[in-house]
Amino acid sequence: MAITRLTPLCWEDMDDGDFVIRTIPSDEIICETVERKAKCISKYLMGDVLGEGAYGKVKEVLDIVTLHRRAVKIMKKRKLRKIPHGEENVKREIWMLKRTSHKNVIELVDVMQNKERGKIYMVMDYCVCNMHEMLKKSANHFFPEWQAHFYFTQLIEGLEYLHSMGIIHKDIKPSNLLINMDQTLKISDFGVAEQLNPFAPDDSCITSQGSPMFQPPEIANGVDVFSGYKLDIWACGVTLFNIITGQYPYEGDTIYRLFDNIGKKECVIPTTLDPALQKLLAGVLCRDFKKRFSIEEIRKHTWFRRNQHQVEKGVDFPSNDGHDSLLDESKELTTIPFLDRLNKDEAVLIPNDSCVLTSDISAMDTPTRPDNFNNHFLRRQSTPEFEVENSKDGDKKSKSGKSRFTPNTCKSM
Repeated sequence: MAITRLTPLCWEDMDDGDFVIRTIPSDEIICETVERKAKCISKYLMGDVLGEGAYGKVKEVLDIVTLHRRAVKIMKKRKLRKIPHGEENVKREIWMLKRTSHKNVIELVDVMQNKERGKIYMVMDYCVCNMHEMLKKSANHFFPEWQAHFYFTQLIEGLEYLHSMGIIHKDIKPSNLLINMDQTLKISDFGVAEQLNPFAPDDSCITSQGSPMFQPPEIANGVDVFSGYKLDIWACGVTLFNIITGQYPYEGDTIYRLFDNIGKKECVIPTTLDPALQKLLAGVLCRDFKKRFSIEEIRKHTWFRRNQHQVEKGVDFPSNDGHDSLLDESKELTTIPFLDRLNKDEAVLIPNDSCVLTSDISAMDTPTRPDNFNNHFLRRQSTPEFEVENSKDGDKKSKSGKSRFTPNTCKSM
């Protein structure tokens, strides 16, 4: 990408010390084109920015060894410290992702840390966009039924795997569901997820930090203890409702009115929907969490098991330049221009970048307790040029025993 630098020649210093602006011909303007140099961090060639959020930015990268297309989440510790639970949430996400391996869960490939610049790099699967972006740029802001069914079945597959691992996601929503080029859904953003103790008698939880619009009635009513699995099921129900209707089952001008509606009102399901779909939505959005559908009941449901046929055009990936094709120019590798500069020795090569590099994610230490991972953030490497910064903070647990809801102020990237 070229950067244009303009040098204005329109200021004149008068004898009395004042400045005036005069009109000058355009051919007198000095214009310089400055090209960005290729930058490699470890084995990753940096591309363009894919998105930005409260935690930092996401860039496209190319693994110059395997030529795999990846995405890297770049976070500054300085920003994380300003966000409630920021550093803790990042450590939690790293610890969770290194334990998971499923086609419908985002893969964490590498973790790097630059102590001098105070940056953390999380290299993950490359995905084209998230589901919320697809909905936002579609004409009606919802998917046709066959496409909603296609994505929802993948969501349940991924969630069933997470629950089998004792992981409660706590923030299932369209913006945290990524879609790659072959239309595979990936559950992402484990910053507020919780790992259940394997010796716990059930899936009871006492805190929730997810997005308000996706919280169940038990959270809105402030119960002390709630089912983590059923919390995720409710969020899946809200997600299905949203992608099939373009609306939310509950809304409110403020978080207080929203929670009042969620806690007291019955969900109104549009009668224009398929009868089987109406019954499924009623089951996953049941106000009584004890009667709310389990994943097993969802999988056995008629609508879930039905073979949906594509009877109308689906919603395509959003395009920055107005093209409809899934393979338009906006989805091409943004690292291609930098490959030429890399071969011409015009690159900024930072093989280590003063970073902690943890290439073998499986080699990270496993915490002795599932809910205590702060001291196991990164594993000390044997290579002398790498240093690992281990967190010394222990877990801080609630002494009140009350359920606490902290609105998630961090947008997904």
